[in-house]
Amino acid sequence: MRPSAFPAIPVSARPADTTVLAPVVRASLQGPLRRWWPAAAVVGGGCLGVDAAQHLTHWLSSGTSFTLAAAAGGALWLLRPRRRFGLADTNLSGWLERLNSLLPQFEALGADPETRPKRLDQLRQLVAVPGLQLAVVGMGPVGPDLRQGLAATLQSPSGLTLHWAEPLPRWSEGWRWPELFAQCDLLLHHLNAPLAAAPLRWIEAMPEGQPAWLLVTADPAQDTGALRRELLAQLPDVCGTRLLLWDGTHDSLGSALQPLVEALAQEASALREATRLRLARGLHRDWQAELELLRREQLDGLLQRTQWVVAAGVVAAPLPSLDLLVLAVANGLMLREMARLWQCRWTLEQLRAAAAELARASLALGVVEWSSQSLAGMLKLHGATWLVGGAVQALSAAYLTRVVGRAMADVMALSSGVSEPDLERIKREAPLIVARAAETERLDWQLFLQQGRQWLREQAA
Repeated sequence: MRPSAFPAIPVSARPADTTVLAPVVRASLQGPLRRWWPAAAVVGGGCLGVDAAQHLTHWLSSGTSFTLAAAAGGALWLLRPRRRFGLADTNLSGWLERLNSLLPQFEALGADPETRPKRLDQLRQLVAVPGLQLAVVGMGPVGPDLRQGLAATLQSPSGLTLHWAEPLPRWSEGWRWPELFAQCDLLLHHLNAPLAAAPLRWIEAMPEGQPAWLLVTADPAQDTGALRRELLAQLPDVCGTRLLLWDGTHDSLGSALQPLVEALAQEASALREATRLRLARGLHRDWQAELELLRREQLDGLLQRTQWVVAAGVVAAPLPSLDLLVLAVANGLMLREMARLWQCRWTLEQLRAAAAELARASLALGVVEWSSQSLAGMLKLHGATWLVGGAVQALSAAYLTRVVGRAMADVMALSSGVSEPDLERIKREAPLIVARAAETERLDWQLFLQQGRQWLREQAA
């Protein structure tokens, strides 16, 4: 028995211990037949073809013809164009490369340079662990009889490690499964019928894409068909085909687990590969979210600086309202800085074209008019601010800059890796993107007003 390379999972959730089962080769001929029947078909076809040629031509001896037929069939089998099973491995390698490419972006944004390389190394070690990892979890501790029965019954051609998890709590604030369970290829959730509210809640909260089987212990006197129908009516649809009913006796455990045993034998490699991809995708998704948070933090400072530069420009040279569009997107420094934050390789002309579409959508949605009316009311309450000419127009330009900048950030986030902007698509989606950005800015309207009053006082002074 080898030591487990899988970290212990307390549930809060750690498996208290593990049981490692060696690879098992099934005695059934189903696997060999499935694997070799194409080769047998080719050899047999070669034999029949040459035999037919023998009857027609009579220039080959029977012994020689059979030997040549078998050799020809074997050669065809070995030299046939093979299906590339390395696609999944290539995909995993691609995800690892993507994760590695994100590390310099974190460094450029000033994030901790040590934490994430360690997480990536841990992921590489985790996906290299051989064999299947199966966690047994339930609302109560797994008894010794059930442990022995599972260890004796479950098997996999690639080896199997059983992790005995501590009981799930009866209540959880977020009903979130511990992340360490995601490292398992499969969960076996042991429940007792009838199902209580807490087990059902844990089943509903199971992470998407996490394979799981339900082993439900029921009263031996209860009708199995009626119990299955009752459970299927309560459980999510995805659990219907992975439901195992057990009467609690030692002799019947093997038959109850038979569907799971067959699935482990047939789907071991697919389950392991799916877990590797799920872990890589999950880490990539988490890192992208962290990158976006870091970018948004720096974006707030950038917008803060740019909006008052725009406002000061309007105060110095008041412009018609339509020219606010030009002023809001003409600041190439802001667009270049945003492109650096989002690793966007668009040219300045492309950036300005995309921002112009968003600014037009802002004007069409009445963002400037709404802000102007709201600002006019605010300025009437503070008569001293009227000493600054064009104050309403200046603050409206600043607000428009914020909305367009936030919408532009959304466009860059959605266009990650795209070499050039799809202006037609941006034009179609601009109203929705701008509306979402404007709604976000409206939530901070009071903060913007406070900043605007401070800026106006500075201008008046």
